[in-house]
This record gives sequence, C-alpha cells and structure tokens, in this order.
Amino acid sequence: MMDTLLKVENIQTYIGQYHILQGVSFEVQRGEVTVLLGRNGAGKTTSLRTIMGLTPAAEGNVIFKGNEIQHLPTYEVSNKGIGYVPEDQGIFGELTVEENMKVAMKKQDGETKDRMAWILDLFPDLKKFWKKQGGNLSGGQKQMLSIARAYLNNNELILIDEPSKGLAPIVVEKVMESILEMKQMTTILLVEQNFIMASRIGDSFYILDDGVTVENGRMNDLVENEQMKKKYLGIA
Repeated sequence: MMDTLLKVENIQTYIGQYHILQGVSFEVQRGEVTVLLGRNGAGKTTSLRTIMGLTPAAEGNVIFKGNEIQHLPTYEVSNKGIGYVPEDQGIFGELTVEENMKVAMKKQDGETKDRMAWILDLFPDLKKFWKKQGGNLSGGQKQMLSIARAYLNNNELILIDEPSKGLAPIVVEKVMESILEMKQMTTILLVEQNFIMASRIGDSFYILDDGVTVENGRMNDLVENEQMKKKYLGIA
C-alpha cells in the first residue's frame, strides 16, 4: 500500500510577471526516490523552490504529511522535516566543512551525532577536508557537503536539485551511490537531467513540460518507452 508523504496539487507559480508553473501536480511516496524530469525551463527547479516557500505558489496546494504548507515561510517548511539541496549547492564558501555542518545542525543530540558519523563514512572526503574552507573544495566535494548538510537533520523528505550538474562521471557515480544509501533512511524528490543516473536511482517519475505535468509512472516503464523519452526529454 502506497504511503503518500508529499502531494502537490495544481500549483501555479509566478516569478515576476512570468507564469512559470501552470498546473504542476505530483506525489512523493514514502521511502522512494521520485524524479522530476523535463527539458531546461520546464519548471523543475521552480517546483522545488515552491515546495520550500522560496517562490510561493499563487494557487494550488502543497500537502506534506496531510497538512497544507504552501502558505508557510521557508524556515517553517524546513522545520516540518524537509531538507533542500539547491542547484547551486548553497554552501558557505568562507566557512570550513566543519562550520558548514555545524551551522546546518538543528540539534546536538545523540541521533544527530550518529547521522554525522554515518554521513562522514559515506563521504570520507568531508572528513579528510574537515578544516578546509567550503569555497576551496572541488565541485564534487561541494556537492557532497551540500547533500550531507540536508541529511544531517532528521528530515523525512530531501529535495535534491541537479546533483550531477558539472561533475565528472566518476564523481557522479559516487553521488549516485550516496543517494541510494540515503534512500534506505529517508525519502527523496530528485530533479536530474542525467537520465542514466535518474533511471538507476528513481522509483517513479513525473515529466514536466512548459510548467505542466504531462506524464508520470514507474521509472522502469519510462526506460523502455523510447517515444516518450524522445518527445519530452530529447533522448533518441
């Protein structure tokens, strides 16, 4: 039986005068990786920002654990148990890895310390460069730090935007492995242009096109649907 953690219903979002989301709907099931797919400009990043309250919805509902959250400010959405890894990673370049992690930490209890130990085992580079400034890390290490900060707290849902962007294939493989590991502990809503990565870690998918949800289903079915991939994702 499906356990819906997040439900987005017909959200309409504007950025200035531009009507970016014109009817986006999707559901995220607990314990799964749900992937938002679509060409550049389809509305994927705006969907994540709308959930977080960064670009609030003008219409429609965002329902998390049965409660509407579309009217809440970003810090309250975060406090509900939703972590966010933005496309630009959002780390503090002048702070060390250690300071970045401590700033992100909401509690200093045993559970959080256990999570810290687990995440440092998952990303040994962070442990290795613990005292190094975030701005001096490689692109892959910055991405690992950004994901680690979102996972550090007891978030039931983590939104991850384009984790493979600009990374070397060997680093993409490591990020992919880390998301699969995290999937054992939490639920993930992923925006990803790298279809090979998305298809390997996603359980279900939704395709956005010009700010509207146009297709959805199980990832295995999309992998075999050449027509749909070509039409909406440009994959021949």
